[in-house]
Amino acid sequence: MPYITVEDGAQIFYKDWGSGGTPVVLSHGWPLNADAWDAAALFLAEHGHRVVAHDRRGHGRSSQTWDGNEMDTYADDLAALIDGLDLREVTLVGHSTGGGEIVHYVGRHGSERVARVVLVSAVPPLMLQTDDNPGGVPLEVFDGLRAGEKADRAQLYRDLADGPFFGHNRRGDVDQGFRDAFWLQSMASGHRGAHACIAAFSATDFRPDLAALDVPTLVIHGDDDQIVPFEVGGKRSAELVPGARLLVYEGSPHALPDTDRDRLHADLLAFIDA
Repeated sequence: MPYITVEDGAQIFYKDWGSGGTPVVLSHGWPLNADAWDAAALFLAEHGHRVVAHDRRGHGRSSQTWDGNEMDTYADDLAALIDGLDLREVTLVGHSTGGGEIVHYVGRHGSERVARVVLVSAVPPLMLQTDDNPGGVPLEVFDGLRAGEKADRAQLYRDLADGPFFGHNRRGDVDQGFRDAFWLQSMASGHRGAHACIAAFSATDFRPDLAALDVPTLVIHGDDDQIVPFEVGGKRSAELVPGARLLVYEGSPHALPDTDRDRLHADLLAFIDA
């Protein structure tokens, strides 16, 4: 399996699909791995693009490091991957936590190698409720996630899969296979990394990173997202990125790469090929 070794010795697993074409890098959500993007990766590779998807450190097949489970290191790991594969004119696509990772990459490393950015159900600009972000999600919600992850992470992931992640608690029609795949990928994450990542995706302030985006940006968000509420995430991000295009999926939940797969694939391809 292909890996890159980053500065602190951690190994980052990645998939590299397709041949030729402009490159697309797919960044996954918490607590999943690159497999969450398999359908999109296959679709985009079949439509002429080189598609790279990695497992974030602490997740999937990458190293389960004790330290470095925060956004600065995630972004630096992504930079090492992009530089190591010498990718240029890249489209960065991030779902959920992955959306934070890709905008923080641009904030820390610039957009020299980046052609465009797509945020899908993404955590920017700032999930946590603070004095200057009063519309955010209360700290108690994330403390509850941390407590559940420590007490019985297997049950926490089952509850997320059967409830708000896919919107199954409201729709009742999400395939068992999708929910099982979520649980399986989640259990492949490291306990330390998954726990620390909750703070990374919830408390990192991505507003300066969004201000640094100087490439075409597409924001896609469901307006029934129970994980990253639309008003907290997609709507606000689109307002903060000059010229950003916002696509609202009416009635859709957080897990757009699964629940709205065909529509998302078509929108990604149209934006990348425009």
